[in-house]
Amino acid sequence: MSQPAERHPIAMKKVVYEIPAMELAVVRRDEPYAMTDAGAVTMDLYYPAQATPGVPMPAVIVVLGYPPREPNPLGCAFKEMESSVSWGRLMAATGIVAILYTSQNPESDLRALLRHTRKNAERWGLDGKRIGLLATSGNAPVALSMLMDTGHDLKCGVLCYPLTLDAGGATGIAESALKWGFVNATAGKSVRDLPPHLPLFVARAGQDEFPQLNDMLDRFLADALACNLPVTFVNHADAPHGFDLMHDSEATREIIRQILRFLQFHLQSIAASDEGSHRAPAPGLS
Repeated sequence: MSQPAERHPIAMKKVVYEIPAMELAVVRRDEPYAMTDAGAVTMDLYYPAQATPGVPMPAVIVVLGYPPREPNPLGCAFKEMESSVSWGRLMAATGIVAILYTSQNPESDLRALLRHTRKNAERWGLDGKRIGLLATSGNAPVALSMLMDTGHDLKCGVLCYPLTLDAGGATGIAESALKWGFVNATAGKSVRDLPPHLPLFVARAGQDEFPQLNDMLDRFLADALACNLPVTFVNHADAPHGFDLMHDSEATREIIRQILRFLQFHLQSIAASDEGSHRAPAPGLS
């Protein structure tokens, strides 16, 4: 019997913000959403503990932008990393279903996951019209590519310390993709490819160590503002890359709270407006 792979230290890092209710999340694990040449790809769904049966819920997909590698340098699937689990439980605690998944081809599998969740929304207790994306680091280009595709009708996106896109003849994202192995899904695209009314939340790490990341991000943000896109931006001036895991501070926790509030506002306000009611803040966010 083979021994389980040892997890890389980064795979053991949890998000530095917790809400008591997050441990009550109900998790459905390893649900197939598509078949590939390598077999089934699966998803884990994190539900609020107090979900009302028969009431469709908004969802956020935590995007994976790296193809699988053998041997797996993390020692576990992306959806099993403690950071992924933390984000899944945090979103469930704020009234949103979080979806984490496995992938063989990051772009085509995310499209398949979106099709599957919408087609089977009733089965999974989801509202197919209220889906957003959250992506960090090198996962962001795949998320941006999907947000640019208006056919997916996504309601919002969150990008944390993201690698974004090359603009003005720059090649930093392409070079980083070759070095780190993420899919450069925004190659040849620009900020103008984003839908003009799609809300984005962008969190910048002021002390990011990745070469050219902030240069490209600053250009992305400047172009977004020039296009008057609805961008919510926060700069964590003292923080490194991966600050939600690495920078244990009240400033980090406040940014995470802002992200969760942003998702609540843009994914839950539709239902609240339809119901003519006011939604109270989720536990731990007020």
